[in-house]
Amino acid sequence: MILEIGVAVGLVALVGLISDRFRFSVIPFFILIGMALGQHAPQIGSIDLTFTESKPFIDFMGRLGVLFLLFYLGLEFSVGRLVKSGKSILTGGVFYVILNFCSGLLMGWLMNLPFKETMVLCGIMTSSSTAIVAKVLTDLKRTANPETEVILGMIMFDDLFIAMHISFLSGLILTGSSSFWTVAGTSLLALAFILAFLILGRKLVPAIDKVLQDKSSELFILVIFALLFIVAGFSETIHVAEAIGALMAGLVLADSQYIKRIEQLVLPFKDFFGAMFFFSFGLSIDPMSLGGAVLWASVAALITVVCNIGSGYVASYFSGLKKRNSVDIGFTLAARGEFSIIMANIGKAGKLMPIIQSFVVVYVLILSIVAPLLTKESRNIWNAVFGKDKTEKKPVKTLNDLENS
Repeated sequence: MILEIGVAVGLVALVGLISDRFRFSVIPFFILIGMALGQHAPQIGSIDLTFTESKPFIDFMGRLGVLFLLFYLGLEFSVGRLVKSGKSILTGGVFYVILNFCSGLLMGWLMNLPFKETMVLCGIMTSSSTAIVAKVLTDLKRTANPETEVILGMIMFDDLFIAMHISFLSGLILTGSSSFWTVAGTSLLALAFILAFLILGRKLVPAIDKVLQDKSSELFILVIFALLFIVAGFSETIHVAEAIGALMAGLVLADSQYIKRIEQLVLPFKDFFGAMFFFSFGLSIDPMSLGGAVLWASVAALITVVCNIGSGYVASYFSGLKKRNSVDIGFTLAARGEFSIIMANIGKAGKLMPIIQSFVVVYVLILSIVAPLLTKESRNIWNAVFGKDKTEKKPVKTLNDLENS
């Protein structure tokens, strides 16, 4: 099994190097290598590329990947930045969520899906990929651009909504009950857990900081991991998704005076187990089963891009940006990745229709590849469609004009 794990990590590293060479997002590469192996892969000598023996362990590493992804997101979440973003949060963020959520309702109606599957689909189509967005902004050197603050504000609002939607799906799907009152009770319990943890947890931060004070790296990371796994595990026992527990743990520790050290120690674990999360997701997908979802996922991807441009236009208008910034915002936020897959896994855990898994694979692959390319060419696309912005030429002042003034 150790050899299989080594081969799996080696292949993930190899496709990561290839994606880095071509400056693409690594997420679709991790999923594709998992799909290429898995069920239909050959056995070369003593190496089983189906990873039959090691698959439960790889799946567990993927599960840890979800916890670290959400935990790290919580560490970077800042209520102060939410307040500072102001208009982009209340206008572009709300409009973004409404448009994309309604597009999920539309796709659910077109695909004739039941209510539970439709709610999962709404979450899949509403959740932008924070990892891809951050990488694209960094690679294109747009972090200092005026629209970037709007993008970050909108994606933080989206992450906040997704946290609430996951808690709703936990009550709707993971309890296995069809009773309205049971679902409503579980959803309210999840909401109460989130609010209580935010209120009470922040009061414990000084005590946590005292425990972490002057500790070695070994003891420091043990304390942090203990908090992460206990909170995530406890949330699962009350039918709140463990991902929400991990997010709450990150939100609480975001107020710690040791936040920078926590981020530095957790980042390698987030990157490693996050990569194994996408790889394990790819392993669980049979490529032969994707045919029926290609058309629907392609239509959904097109709708997502259009809706995101619309929300980008609203956000740029109320933020005082130029109209051409709307495509910068829309194309950047169109990327889908980790959170869409988390939503699909909730559906899988609730034994919903298999079409959800097939749909999310094609949908994520399309947008995780196309969105960064569209973002890179956003200015050229705007100029090709609407023409270059006209700039008024200022008259050149002569020496006499300057003397007279």
